[in-house]
Amino acid sequence: MKDFNMQTTPKRYTITAALPYTNGPVHIGHLAGVYVPADIYARYQRLQNKDVVFVCGSDEHGVPITIKAKKEGITPQEVVDKYHAIIKKSFEDFGISFDNYSRTSADVHHKTASAFFKKLYEEGKFIEEVTKQLYDEEANQFLADRFVVGTCPKCGFEESYGDQCENCGTSHNATDLINPKSALTGNKPILKETRHWFLPLDQYEGFLKEWILKEHKKDWKSNVYGQCKSWIDDGLRARAVTRDLDWGIPVPVEGAEGKVLYVWFDAPIGYISATKEWAEREGKDWKPYWKDEDSKLLHFIGKDNIVFHCIIFPSMLKAEGSYVLPDNVPANEFLNLEGNKISTSKNWAVWLHEYLEEFPNQQDVLRYVLTANAPETKDNDFTWADFQARNNNELVAIFGNFINRVVVLTNKYYDGTVPEASAFSEVDKQTLKELQAYPAVIASSIERYRFREAQQELMNVARLGNKYLADEEPWKKIKTDEARTKTIMYVALQIASALSVLSEPFLPFTSEKLKSILSFSNLDSQLVWDDVHSKTELLKPGHQIGKSELLFSKIEEDQIQKQLDKLEASKKANEAMNKTVEPEKETIQFDDFTKLDMRVGTIIEAEKMPKTKKLLVLKVDTGIDVRTIVSGIAESYKAEEVIGKKVTVLVNLAPRKLRGVESQGMILMTETAEGKLAFVNPDIDGVQNGESIS
Repeated sequence: MKDFNMQTTPKRYTITAALPYTNGPVHIGHLAGVYVPADIYARYQRLQNKDVVFVCGSDEHGVPITIKAKKEGITPQEVVDKYHAIIKKSFEDFGISFDNYSRTSADVHHKTASAFFKKLYEEGKFIEEVTKQLYDEEANQFLADRFVVGTCPKCGFEESYGDQCENCGTSHNATDLINPKSALTGNKPILKETRHWFLPLDQYEGFLKEWILKEHKKDWKSNVYGQCKSWIDDGLRARAVTRDLDWGIPVPVEGAEGKVLYVWFDAPIGYISATKEWAEREGKDWKPYWKDEDSKLLHFIGKDNIVFHCIIFPSMLKAEGSYVLPDNVPANEFLNLEGNKISTSKNWAVWLHEYLEEFPNQQDVLRYVLTANAPETKDNDFTWADFQARNNNELVAIFGNFINRVVVLTNKYYDGTVPEASAFSEVDKQTLKELQAYPAVIASSIERYRFREAQQELMNVARLGNKYLADEEPWKKIKTDEARTKTIMYVALQIASALSVLSEPFLPFTSEKLKSILSFSNLDSQLVWDDVHSKTELLKPGHQIGKSELLFSKIEEDQIQKQLDKLEASKKANEAMNKTVEPEKETIQFDDFTKLDMRVGTIIEAEKMPKTKKLLVLKVDTGIDVRTIVSGIAESYKAEEVIGKKVTVLVNLAPRKLRGVESQGMILMTETAEGKLAFVNPDIDGVQNGESIS
């Protein structure tokens, strides 16, 4: 086995995208961090006529699945079946071009993972140890990673999981937590002996230092390299590859009843089993994609999975001995939403399946915005205002505008036929020269995993076309110089054709639509990436194109407001859920209570107090008098809404001046779960003003 799998001209590409947990749908954070960049890369390589297999699948084992099952009152199998279907369909509808999307509950995966474990077990690559692990006596079970929460030993975050702290990103064992508690019962767990198998990562330190720190220092992302170096420098320890659970792949050795393969041992093997499944379906051999030195293996992941794909999985592959190692692991940082961390538990997310329903046929808009804001080197933020602006000001105004003008004018002047060019001016030559340079520029960015930069260069092609039309003004030239106009439109159509090819990795639905408008199906051969660079003529004179269709449509304010309202509703629901009831105040005597004089009253006048947000000035008929009361309810009620309202008034409260107005009492209010103030009204219909409440 070759240790350092670095090649400049690979024969084939094995591209993997992190397996999503099937305990919930996919959201924009997943898309921006993993699936959109992976898809861009895979589509680009296919356009280069490269041999590509792009695989993924649902990660259906592990503790999050069992937690979700307990929460929903269903079985783990029902959980994974439900979310696997949602996730798979969402990816298909969004245009993620997996060659195979599998699942770890598939028979081929169980067999592949079991065989992988057994080979290492039989070759003595594991350490078998009896250790003390956390155990919940009430639940009568050992507590795997996500069944334990406690204080992170590194940063002090009090809600760290047993395997990883989401605050600082540190991985650890559940027994490392300070003040651990069971996520099942809330009890403090005890330590109890259990037997497990461990992969001795310390034995692979030398290999990892040579492979990562020396070989990959220059071409891996700094965040990936830095995290790997930190792990290695801290010293590696043996890592358990089995768990005490009843959900997962049973450990395939005698004496391991009640134990399953640890999810981070079994999950990355899912890439291999997904490739096997694809190869069997397509009549291919899976082995070259994983065992041939001329294959380039790439893992697209988020930063929280770096250690597993750069330390643990390569050590597993090294221990097995026959597999290639990942050439690169271009991990992204995290995407936030409207300034806050995306949270599935708090429903602070934009879910892919919901987006596809609410923005039909606008997959490429989301792909474009997520790529433009890709968290490639640091955490980045998605906002609905930016989503709208990028669509309206860039996709509609630049890309869509150029294509629409070219197609409309071609149909208007030449009945949709590509005109014959005459003599090229210097501007024409320079424009076509620039156009032919863009494939290499965009490719360079993609090959370095700079997808945001690559997409910006794609948009520069559209800008080139817009500037060319604006400068040459064919709508004016047609009146004075028909020959020149034909040349201008010929050049513009070459730019439009180039855009249809170059946009395919980034905007596949747009590319397909544009190719249809330009009638690519009637070409002798389909255009590929290199044609834009090497061919001087992409559409020949006489080629008939179709009618104009809008590639993009404006996104209106009401569409954006609807999304903001959804997030605001989630925010309020979370606040209500997390709101703690105020503790009981100190005990009073009955005589203290009898001093309160509460009466039924009616609001007869109301007006907003000037220069304030919260205050209304009310006139209240208390039955004993009409008095002024200043009340902080203006954010919940308009003045006209409260006139005539029956209220409960504390009338013997000492007067107090508020903004220069003397308030002579208090109206009793409470707060709803949505944070709105509400009147505390006993059943007082028909009760006269002034009646006492006791």
